[in-house]
Amino acid sequence: MPVFVYKAANAQGEVIQGTLEKGSRAEVVDELHTLGHIPIRIDESSARAPRRKVVVRRRRGLSHEQLAAATRELATLLEAGLPLDGALGILVELGGDNVLTDILAKVRESIQQGSSLADAMEAHPKAFGRFYVNLVRAGEAGGALESVLARLSEHLERTKEVRDSLTSALIYPVILLSVAGISIMVLVGYVVPQFKELFEGVGETLPLPTRVTLAVGDFLRHYSWALVLALAGGTWLFRRRLHNPRVRQRWDARLLGMPVVGDVVEKVEVARFARTLGALLNNGVPLLKALGISRDTVENVVIAQGIEQVAGSLKEGQSIAAPLAEAGCFPAFAVHMIRVGEESGRLEEMLLRVADIYDRETQAALKRALTFLEPLLILVLGAIIAGVIMSILVAMLGLNKLVV
Repeated sequence: MPVFVYKAANAQGEVIQGTLEKGSRAEVVDELHTLGHIPIRIDESSARAPRRKVVVRRRRGLSHEQLAAATRELATLLEAGLPLDGALGILVELGGDNVLTDILAKVRESIQQGSSLADAMEAHPKAFGRFYVNLVRAGEAGGALESVLARLSEHLERTKEVRDSLTSALIYPVILLSVAGISIMVLVGYVVPQFKELFEGVGETLPLPTRVTLAVGDFLRHYSWALVLALAGGTWLFRRRLHNPRVRQRWDARLLGMPVVGDVVEKVEVARFARTLGALLNNGVPLLKALGISRDTVENVVIAQGIEQVAGSLKEGQSIAAPLAEAGCFPAFAVHMIRVGEESGRLEEMLLRVADIYDRETQAALKRALTFLEPLLILVLGAIIAGVIMSILVAMLGLNKLVV
């Protein structure tokens, strides 16, 4: 039977820890509840006695996973009836040596001095963004902070899942491109130049493909540092240029106009906007304020400007669907779903449904794009390698004719 290591809070708000031998985590939770404790963390452990070892601790920075876990744990403690000050104290005690623990300690100090949780969190914008703070403020105002925190943790976890799925889909093409690029550079820069002395001793003019290949090899051998500097400098200059609003707008507009990339970017932005706006409205944040916060989560400037036009129309008393359609920054299906939500009085529900739909469509679009891109990359890189090899073979065949 497995052994579980647990951390829990007792009726006095003190953190206790120990081990229980049970068949599952659910049985451990039931046992702790029977004892009058509030389970915080339960991890399966080996039944063998642990060996002492020296652990070198490194201070960890703030991560999305830490914030989501801390939010869920805070919601659990508040739902169990602990006061906010005591719940934050438990999180600080359990947090270890990381940035979020220090921030939570400062938030707790502010609350002890009479500040609200939202105001205390607002003083740390790098940890708690506008979306997070406004949801907490809405929960405090409505007297449902624990339920709002629970939904907030679900939102953060869902956002992380979507981001991780997009990252995972791009891992293989990046690895393929990197390995192929390194292979080509090694072949052209270090293998091909080994034939140079052989060809120079012949005294005949080499074929043009061979001369080009040897010239590229010489450049890579002697000036590869210049190529690296040029790539780094170009990347830095491009990112700097994107800080210019006009350049960023033109770039984002071109991005949306690209055949495959534009479709994926649009779906990602629509899903992010709809999920954020739906979560804010679902927790009692006013529409106009929620729209401004949701606009800030959109990275594409063209779409963000369209949403800003919608905010201006709302101030004039219009609905949200009609200005979205006029702005032309949202797909027709998403606008139709939002219109149905407005007419039926279920706008937040429809927005969350739109987010789920476009999350799935984003993953499907990425799979289709990668299904086309991966063999194309293999063909292109294979053609480059074949061209290099053929340029050497052509020169070698010429040498054989001279010998005959």
